[in-house]
Amino acid sequence: MTGAVKDLLNRFESLTASEQYEAASQLLRRVIEGEAGEIPEDALVAAAEHLFLDLDAPESGDDQF
Repeated sequence: MTGAVKDLLNRFESLTASEQYEAASQLLRRVIEGEAGEIPEDALVAAAEHLFLDLDAPESGDDQF
């Protein structure tokens, strides 16, 4: 993982849950609309599941992530 990606992820972690959701939505939208090629549906489903689990963890009291 590059330093730029690590920095981006560290900054992402400092956002509020709603800001993280907005950022993730925008990133996914840009990747899907961009020239990056086809993203396998199972990869999108796995990314969405991970995002929702992360966002749900504070509400359920389960901070394993």
